[in-house]
Amino acid sequence: MANKIYAFLGPHTSGKSTMVAQLMSMGIHYIPTVTTRVFDDRYAYKRRLYQTVKSADYKNEKFIVNTSYQAHSYGLRKAEVLDAYKNHRVSIALMHDVSGIAQLAKFIHQDLVSIFLMIDDEVFVDRMLRAGCSNDEIRYYVETADETGEFEHWRDVDFVVKNTSTARVGLEQILAIMGLVTLVPQADFDRLVK
Repeated sequence: MANKIYAFLGPHTSGKSTMVAQLMSMGIHYIPTVTTRVFDDRYAYKRRLYQTVKSADYKNEKFIVNTSYQAHSYGLRKAEVLDAYKNHRVSIALMHDVSGIAQLAKFIHQDLVSIFLMIDDEVFVDRMLRAGCSNDEIRYYVETADETGEFEHWRDVDFVVKNTSTARVGLEQILAIMGLVTLVPQADFDRLVK
């Protein structure tokens, strides 16, 4: 069985960072995303998923994936992607648009699996409000998503997970896609459900 890289894509508040953090806590290898974005305290939890660098330093890096989103650069270092592909049975990565998936696919097409986390408008707005976003920020994210086609990227991926319920439900679907679930014998299953 070949080593696989699972790339996660989805609009803002779709749960990409949450799912990746959950998978990392389970011991799954993560390919860090390098970015020029500096995360404010509201998004402090993302600091462990992203390596923020200055624009000048970013330009000197060697990337396999190099994209931009909302005036910030995002990339996956070539050395880290190749290390993941060579040394880890399963690795995960965050993507910010479908062009990143296309760039990564050039190198590991048959061993790349893309997963889109889908949310509906109601969940999108609810999560933005819970994050403390203002109406202007919500409007900005909606307009940006419409302009970039973020809500339509599900058409360009291998799997779609509708992430509108709890994080656990989404995580279970992702683990199933990744083949990281084990079937139990029927007798054990019967005991579990009784």
